[in-house]
Amino acid sequence: MIRVNQVKVPVSHKQEDILYKTARILRIAPEKILSWQIVRKSIDARKKPEITVVYSVDVSVASQSKVLAGCKSGQVQAVNDKEYVFPDEGKDRLIHRPVIIGTGPAGLFCGYLLAKHGYRPLILERGRCVEQRREDVEKFWQEGVLNPASNVQFGEGGAGTFSDGKLNTLVKDKYGRNKEVLRILTEAGAPEEIMYEAKPHIGTDILCTVVSNLRNQIISWGGEVRFEAQVTELCCEKDRVTGVIVNGTEKIESEVIVLAIGHSARDTFEMLYKRQIPMEVKSFAVGLRMEHPRQMIDYMQYGSAEHPLLPAANYKVTTQTSSGRGVYSFCMCPGGYVVNASSEPGHLAVNGMSYSGRNGNNSNSAMIVTVTPEDYEGDSPLAGIAFQRKLEEKAYKIGDGAIPVETYGDYKHAVTGCGPDESVIKQNYPDFAPAAKGTYRMAAVHDILPPRLNEALAEGIDLIGQAMHGFADSGAYLSGIESRTSSPVRIVRDETGQSKVRGLYPCGEGAGYAGGITSAAMDGMVIAEKIGAKYRSFV
Repeated sequence: MIRVNQVKVPVSHKQEDILYKTARILRIAPEKILSWQIVRKSIDARKKPEITVVYSVDVSVASQSKVLAGCKSGQVQAVNDKEYVFPDEGKDRLIHRPVIIGTGPAGLFCGYLLAKHGYRPLILERGRCVEQRREDVEKFWQEGVLNPASNVQFGEGGAGTFSDGKLNTLVKDKYGRNKEVLRILTEAGAPEEIMYEAKPHIGTDILCTVVSNLRNQIISWGGEVRFEAQVTELCCEKDRVTGVIVNGTEKIESEVIVLAIGHSARDTFEMLYKRQIPMEVKSFAVGLRMEHPRQMIDYMQYGSAEHPLLPAANYKVTTQTSSGRGVYSFCMCPGGYVVNASSEPGHLAVNGMSYSGRNGNNSNSAMIVTVTPEDYEGDSPLAGIAFQRKLEEKAYKIGDGAIPVETYGDYKHAVTGCGPDESVIKQNYPDFAPAAKGTYRMAAVHDILPPRLNEALAEGIDLIGQAMHGFADSGAYLSGIESRTSSPVRIVRDETGQSKVRGLYPCGEGAGYAGGITSAAMDGMVIAEKIGAKYRSFV
């Protein structure tokens, strides 16, 4: 197979234009290409308004060596992609089927592989199935009635289900896991474009269907998925797991327990801490959601407010402040909404969400600042969770239970004492208003974060605004608190994937080994592989 990179075509191109441009780079006639496949697609807007679409294309030809020899371009190379391979099953005998705690991406993909290869896993989820969970979330947004077990954080699909369904990851893919995750998702109903988009996403509306299809596939292979089944205790004997207690009463025996609990299962972390499961505190980031008019972001990125052939514009920004703290965008949602993502009574957290069309009036992202254990109080492994909860309690009180919102101009004035600048947003987008799922109210958002973090965040946003003109506009909206960016805890595991308590496999974002849907799914695959390499299946 030959890979041809940097195949640039106009935005208005047709499929055959990609083929002809690829053939030209290879110095062969188009009919000499036996087959071709897009493996990557991105948008180059550096020379706006002249925007191009850039492809990488894999092609098959009759005489590969001859074509490669005749093509001197650095754009061309022979490739042999790594195909994903599940390991041969191990020799140890399983007495009970593996138990997986959690149905986020890590739990689902661990369960998917184990079920496919005959291990008949039992997956336990404290929340409800995605169909019922969707109803609970909509009711919360509309009526403010929080179900602590079924919300934006808890339930089938995990926290990522009610976000944008972003699938980009920085994890190296030398074993083919990333590509396999995307392939499985497309089989479950995700659009095929995720296989090659540079910044793939599914969208909350489609992701809900994908999640239920994954569950049904697991069941068809002999697995079992139980909802409203919260693990309230871990059973151990002599540094080895023997099972779990569900809902305080039911004991389920197993010598293999996968902890794919997600980053918000605070009561489960407390239970594990009491059980003396080795854990350590870790750094993460907190901040505020920042909203701009979607057309304004499109103009910044494309030079056009609404290009008919381009998707809603994305951005990824980062900077370093004078205090040494990093400030960067996270979970950017083009044409999206700020959502009330609370999971605990009396506490409020926000997240971002887009539907697959990304056609909402606003675009938002979390603007977050790094925090370290030095920012927490105490040296407990759970100190980061206590830090999160304190911020979320403040946000709830400041907004009186609704999402607190403040203009960037008012926020900056409160933090730095500088008056608000002239607002391009107010002049050009007079109807601009927060786009929220859940009620919101104007409030003193600047009172949520401690001063040192507010100062770093304001400085970082202004620095980004110098490079991205208009970004730091005083009319942009900030809402908070974005506190669930990643887990502030790491559950320690060794090279076998196990805790010091043998048979316990910490996994995914909640355990501190992933950061997003794709990396969590890949980590779930890693743990499934380790279980598969050690134990015989039931088939």
